[in-house]
Amino acid sequence: MSLLRKIRDTGRVARPAPPAPQGDAPPLARELRGSAQVRCVDAGSCNGCEIEIGNAFGPVYDAERYGARLVASPRHADVALVTGPVTRNMDGPLRRTLAAMPEPRVVVAVGDCALDCGEFAGGYGVAGAVGDVVPVDLKVRGCPPSPDAIVAALRTVTGR
Repeated sequence: MSLLRKIRDTGRVARPAPPAPQGDAPPLARELRGSAQVRCVDAGSCNGCEIEIGNAFGPVYDAERYGARLVASPRHADVALVTGPVTRNMDGPLRRTLAAMPEPRVVVAVGDCALDCGEFAGGYGVAGAVGDVVPVDLKVRGCPPSPDAIVAALRTVTGR
């Protein structure tokens, strides 16, 4: 009974959502308005971005309330969140993952390493930045980017 009393006395603690993003949506994202199924692909990162993506979908930032949902299969995905520089071993799997995704699809490069290889630039095992391997529709800067930035990019895609 004390737990129920505490819940009743505390009330609602969730903050209202900030206003929906305006403009600057990738052209393909306009077809996905409302909700998006998201597939994460680690192309060779240090896992810092994956931790922040996990936080973005966690209870504090809750990207699902804006219509973004993680899926396990690229065949069900509309959006690919790609992190890290693309290594030579991940070049082919990344291309096959995007080929398995239905059209229209949006590719989001997450983190500085995905955008310009970051600390890994010039490494013998690095094939290049994500934009060098596949076309990128949206970019999220940061090393690692904050969950707020990741959620903002997903809100740009969903329009919510």
